Order: sequence, then C-alpha cells, then structure tokens
Amino acid sequence: MSTIKEVLQRYKEDLDLFETPNEKFEYIFDLGKRHTTLPAEEKTDETFIEGCASPAWLVGECRDGKLILRGEGTSEMAKGMLTMLLDIFSDKTPDDILSFDPRELGRLGIVEHLSPVRQQSLEAFLKKVYDYARKCKEQSS
Repeated sequence: MSTIKEVLQRYKEDLDLFETPNEKFEYIFDLGKRHTTLPAEEKTDETFIEGCASPAWLVGECRDGKLILRGEGTSEMAKGMLTMLLDIFSDKTPDDILSFDPRELGRLGIVEHLSPVRQQSLEAFLKKVYDYARKCKEQSS
C-alpha cells in the first residue's frame, strides 16, 4: 500500500508533465472519467460536503483500522478532483491522514490555479476527510 506522500508524488510527477494550468486541469478532467457514483441512499445530509461549489458527497468507513473513502461529485472538476483526492486519502490509517499537512497538496501545482470557490471546495472536502479520520481513530482506540 502506498503512503499519502507516495501517491501525492505520483500525481505531482504526472502534473509536472504539463506546462500550463489549463493542461493540468485537462488532466484532472480526464481523471474524472474514472469517477464512481454513490448509491442514492448514501447521498444524505450527513455525507453531503458543505461548502463545495457543486453538489458532492463523501462517505467514510473505518475498516480494519483504515479509513475507506468513497465519493461523488456532479461537475467535471469535482469528479476529477474527487478521483484524485480519494486515491490520495482512501485506504490509509487515521494517523497517516491526521499527520498529513494539507498544504502539501500545493506541491501538485494546481491548487494555486483553482478559483477561490474551488479552493473553498477543496477545504470543505479536506475538513470532511479529517472529521472521518478522527472518528475512525476514536473507533479504533
């Protein structure tokens, strides 16, 4: 299993192949083609990501001491970002997630090109991930 930093590094290497922010965003949109959906019964007020620019949901389950994340976004950007972020954070231990400094996502070279609304969406997603990680840690203790 890869660590958060290893997965982040793989994405950074991929994104470094592109010269312009638009090319990087095209890569994100392409990631969205792998995007999965959630069953309707999992799209609840509890799983809704408050503060996202477009409707999105995130489900977190603690399984065998790891946080398993699944999500769904409705816009092309949300689908791509969720695909990447779920790859980075899912199937990791709560301690791995809680010790990760989210500012390191800036190494990807795309965060600074997100609109303020999209940056707010990213922060909302991260808040939900960290909330799930704290709950998972409590359950595992």
